[in-house]
Amino acid sequence: MTLELKGVERVVDGRTHIHPTDLVLQKGTMNVLLGPTLAGKTSLMRLMAGLDEPSAGRVFWEGEDVTGARVQDRKVAMVYQQFINYPAMSVYDNIASPLRLQKREASEIDRRVRETAEMMKLTPMLERKPLELSGGQQQRCALARALVKGAGLVLLDEPLANLDYKLREELRVEIPKIFEASGAIFVYATTEPEEALLLGGNTATLWEGRITQFGPTAEVYRQPRDQITARVFSDPPMNFVDVARDGHRLVFGGEARWPADGGFAQLEAGRYIAGFRPNHVHLAREGGDGNALEFRCQLTGTEVTGSETYLHLRHGDQSWVALIPGVYDLGTGDEVVIAVDTDRIYLFSEDGSLAVPAAYAQAA
Repeated sequence: MTLELKGVERVVDGRTHIHPTDLVLQKGTMNVLLGPTLAGKTSLMRLMAGLDEPSAGRVFWEGEDVTGARVQDRKVAMVYQQFINYPAMSVYDNIASPLRLQKREASEIDRRVRETAEMMKLTPMLERKPLELSGGQQQRCALARALVKGAGLVLLDEPLANLDYKLREELRVEIPKIFEASGAIFVYATTEPEEALLLGGNTATLWEGRITQFGPTAEVYRQPRDQITARVFSDPPMNFVDVARDGHRLVFGGEARWPADGGFAQLEAGRYIAGFRPNHVHLAREGGDGNALEFRCQLTGTEVTGSETYLHLRHGDQSWVALIPGVYDLGTGDEVVIAVDTDRIYLFSEDGSLAVPAAYAQAA
């Protein structure tokens, strides 16, 4: 069972929503579409489902061209951020509704509803109405209705975005287990890198209607092939600074110097862009750190989360963010010295392509 997009493109009123895209999704896989708002995640899902027809290219399901096929003729289920249940029906009847439309036997409907409800931990609520449930239970009801159809393709468009933190954490853990048991192809859209990492499977990073990279989630995170992918797969976004190779050394931001050895030795003379994630930054230690680059920055603001502190920094004309363990009482406008271990630094060419991956990512 495969879903294949071949050269699929979507143009509306002269504006390109999806640039020509090739993508193959396999049976029994969790596939995350990761990107900021308006990156094209929902547009791509609508093309997969058949809700929209591509302006160019073809969509294949199990080798059959289904580009012009109606949604109701496809084995597709979709759950949106704004989950929808029938308020006048019980949870049981909500879950059963797609099977009744398929004119299944009553005994089969009852068996499949109860199996799916058990999977989604809804058995005690089957006789309740959706409005009598919590937000998480209502979303489970919507997910159960999608799963019970036996769809080969299940599309989840930011399904947890409107739930509170605790419920989102619970469902993030449950969803991969539930979906693995179903054997369908699952596509899950999110704006959150952390959610992609928790869900695992494969991730496609999207930026302005283009898939910049697709592969196993951990691999895309650790080894982004370009600067845009690295930016998308980092929250807060990855920090960047100009780098120049000058003889046998590298100069970062006109300030920090490092020998052009190890993984950096392959670099030709010229200019590059270094990238490092906020969680790979720490405050410089007194006396220095032999394996770290140090930068003097101006503090423009702080956010304390409880166990961590976000430092908003200014370095030259760049705005950076550091995520530091612990609680710090620092004043806006203070000068701080931050440090970044060199094995956490990615180097990109001026065209944005990856020049040297971070050493820690290669060892992982």
